[in-house]
Amino acid sequence: MKLDTYEKELLKLDDAGQISVQSPDPKEKEALIAAARETLQKDKRINIRMSGRDLLSLKRKANRFGMPYQTLISSILHQYVSGDLKPVEIEEDPSKYSRREK
Repeated sequence: MKLDTYEKELLKLDDAGQISVQSPDPKEKEALIAAARETLQKDKRINIRMSGRDLLSLKRKANRFGMPYQTLISSILHQYVSGDLKPVEIEEDPSKYSRREK
């Protein structure tokens, strides 16, 4: 199992006895299980057209993360719709598109 830096740090703190992990109470456990089921349930299929260059880039990034590219795309979309991934506002320079005077 691959662990990120935060997860590794938590394991070190647990091993050192600096934090303690408690099991959730039965109600909380049921709520967590229900949320996980809802999140992981993939009941819709979509088709999307995109440029070959973008698809190749996604496949390369997914390969670096060790996951299928479809999973990466789904993860990015999920992060966006849940508000964890915000679009970047780009301020356009109007002079960039104006005609040059001869």
